[in-house]
Amino acid sequence: MDKAQQDALKKAAGIEAAKLIQNGMIAGLGTGSTVRFLVDELGRRVQEEGLQFTGVTTSRRTQKQAEGYGIKIVNIDDVDHIDITIDGADEVDKNFNGIKGGGAALLWEKIVAINSNKVVWIVDQSKVVDTIGKFPLPVEVIPFGSGQVVRKFEAKGYKPTLRLDADGNPVLTDENDYVVDLHLERIDHPQELAEDLIHTVGVVEHGLFLNMVDQVIVGDPAGPRVLTNPNK
Repeated sequence: MDKAQQDALKKAAGIEAAKLIQNGMIAGLGTGSTVRFLVDELGRRVQEEGLQFTGVTTSRRTQKQAEGYGIKIVNIDDVDHIDITIDGADEVDKNFNGIKGGGAALLWEKIVAINSNKVVWIVDQSKVVDTIGKFPLPVEVIPFGSGQVVRKFEAKGYKPTLRLDADGNPVLTDENDYVVDLHLERIDHPQELAEDLIHTVGVVEHGLFLNMVDQVIVGDPAGPRVLTNPNK
């Protein structure tokens, strides 16, 4: 599938998901290429249909885009609840376990998600897999001692790489942390891996989002389809 086709599917999923946001809602807005289409559509609804809602964003990039449309964005600590969060995902499996953090926003994304009454992911068909892990698993680590954390991951066979930008410098998250990507190929025991990672000193958060999503809207050539998590 070429990029234009993939973008068309992402856009369809984004437009479908935008219908879930209604007047007066507090909505979490995720980060990434699919969410950009969602925010474009919400911006259109604000300007053309008079939609009024309050947004909480998972990255400064999304905040800037949303505010450009006149969408009201507030700090997460200034709301007492979030009705719904719509975000992308890098992979999601049949057990509704996902990997996020390809855009280096996993920490903020997880904070917004766990404070939301409902979580919806929008993805194109290529992100739906049998077993997660083909996509490298992002882990956010503080810069101090990050080399030691990488060595610990190497010793465990996690195949870590420090994420670098085009100039060869470490990619920084919105919290000025580093991202270490684990090239695992497949993750058969995500719960155990999540426990191990979060108890590694120096790790701030990991990109395993396990049984957190209520619905996944998949951009499909035949039209967007909705997968509902039976365990939520």
